[in-house]
Amino acid sequence: MTDFIREGRLFRVIAFLPSHRQLFLASEATLVDQTTTRVEVSIGHVGLMFLKPLYRNGLHIRRATAAEFAVLSERHGIPAEKADYTWMLERDGDSFVVGGNPSWREAEYELMGGRESLYDEPWPPDFPVESGHVD
Repeated sequence: MTDFIREGRLFRVIAFLPSHRQLFLASEATLVDQTTTRVEVSIGHVGLMFLKPLYRNGLHIRRATAAEFAVLSERHGIPAEKADYTWMLERDGDSFVVGGNPSWREAEYELMGGRESLYDEPWPPDFPVESGHVD
């Protein structure tokens, strides 16, 4: 299992597209946390979410443990077949999303040019962006 961990960065919810059921979170490059990259996370097929507008200490996206899912299932009526699609957004927090596997992209902020998002297409084939999925 591959978690997504970017602690010590400020992340915020930047968009939710209800027609596509897609959630986006992002962290900008800032002098405060001494970062030079923009990081974006996308989660599709969102069926349920419990979010904070800001994540001041970063994100740690991982699949909910069996114990966490049991609590969330009872509290929010999440069916058992959604256990593999329930993602916690913080190491010890209550934020979660029920949806498809989260994906992420990260690139040097200065290379973004006029683009507003790392998910804008098309990217030049040689654009230096790192990306991955949470499994």
